[in-house]
Amino acid sequence: MPQHTATAPTGTPTSPAIWRDTERCYRVVAARDSRFDGQFIMAVRTTGIYCRPSCPALTPKAKNVSFYPTSAAAQANGYRACRRCLPDAVPGSPDWNVRADLAARAMRLISDGTVEREGVPGLARRLGYSERQLGRVLTAELGAGPLALARAHRAHSARLLIEMSELPLTDVAFAAGFSSVRQFNETIREVFATTPSQLRAASLRRGRKDIDGPSGATLLSLRLPFRPPFDADGVLRFLADRAVPGVEHIVTGEDGITGYGRTLRLAHGSGTVRLSPRADHVHCELRLTDLRDLSSAVSRVRRLLDLDADPAAVTRVLGTDPALAPLVAAVPGMRVPGAVDGNELVLRAMLGQQVSVAAARTAASELTDALGEPVPGEGTPLTRLFPTPARIAAEGADILRGPARRIAAITSVAAALAEGTLDVHVGRDPAELREELLACPGIGPWTADYVLMRVLGAPDVLLGGDLALRRGAAALGIDAASLADRARTWQPWCSYAGMYLWRANS
Repeated sequence: MPQHTATAPTGTPTSPAIWRDTERCYRVVAARDSRFDGQFIMAVRTTGIYCRPSCPALTPKAKNVSFYPTSAAAQANGYRACRRCLPDAVPGSPDWNVRADLAARAMRLISDGTVEREGVPGLARRLGYSERQLGRVLTAELGAGPLALARAHRAHSARLLIEMSELPLTDVAFAAGFSSVRQFNETIREVFATTPSQLRAASLRRGRKDIDGPSGATLLSLRLPFRPPFDADGVLRFLADRAVPGVEHIVTGEDGITGYGRTLRLAHGSGTVRLSPRADHVHCELRLTDLRDLSSAVSRVRRLLDLDADPAAVTRVLGTDPALAPLVAAVPGMRVPGAVDGNELVLRAMLGQQVSVAAARTAASELTDALGEPVPGEGTPLTRLFPTPARIAAEGADILRGPARRIAAITSVAAALAEGTLDVHVGRDPAELREELLACPGIGPWTADYVLMRVLGAPDVLLGGDLALRRGAAALGIDAASLADRARTWQPWCSYAGMYLWRANS
């Protein structure tokens, strides 16, 4: 990827960063408004502690507080995490999905564990910037450089492993990405004002639950928070309609779909996840063959369900449209389903071009049955990983059915993904990735935009050429010819408007 020469990030946020508006932030803190948890951090100078906005402790005086965009920025200024409100155990900032600038793209990659796997040079290379440019932009935008942001990420991963597994603390240190046990101990003391052994003892007193999975894997039970409301039924139905047997599994009950599971291809091994929405969180059972993949797996699952979205912001815009308003009121908390693997999503999107959802699912199932790798473990419906691009490039032509030109396009793109000439990950610039996708044979605007919407979590993509979406618009009285003009009033939430239009067609 070519290096950019500009020193400023590409793209701009859709609105000013809330943490810079100190008066508004203090009003939020005084109201203990949980909708803003994860969107900024409050640090109290008199105690040296940083908290989430809804912390139940006594509200400090305005003159004694400072606000930061991230926990890493608070830590870099000498503050430690509040043990009462656990400010890292909240939904992430929706800015990282809404924004397409360098800082937001870097945060998505950091949360996926890129720094732990590839270091800061690898992070800079993926973003197309020099290390110096990257550090300058992140420090200016987020109050901390890439190393400090990664350190905060490691601390959060370590806390999860300390509290949710029986892994020896020495092993926790390296699984969380620390280079030494000493660095691990010092970071935990600085961030949480306690030792790793004290954190584990406290979790045991609270009745921590964890069990061993098959083949030596570890099964962790986690609570994934979200900002209510959350249309769990909608996102689960979307995933169910496209579920590939073996790779994905749908759990149904008397009230309809109650859960979803799938296999995961991660940096250090395979895994599986089972998700069950609850009233105020999503229950997540995560089985990993290598615990170094914990933070990356959690990050990917959160993107899959769009758990960091700000539904209130979406409602404020879409709820003013007279055609959408009744549906927005009837189905609050709409989410845009994401993806756990960019390569897989690109290839499955190509399989879905100009065919029905059912036909695309059948094609993906045939590929998986023939070329997918088995996942260890018996007695589970999650048995296979979706095939790698390299395997599809080499053998896909023998499995795929349909026009030769279509098969050649799919195997050609698979080869580009395998070779790295087409690189699809959450840190890509949307405009650059779209251009690269459109340059590939067999990829049109619908597929390119669908990839941006699901892989990057781009919030402002409207698949205007989609037949089902246009039918949904017609059902709501929106003329297809005026759809593009109407979409301008939905910005920056066109992706969510599209989900409502799809819902209107169902």
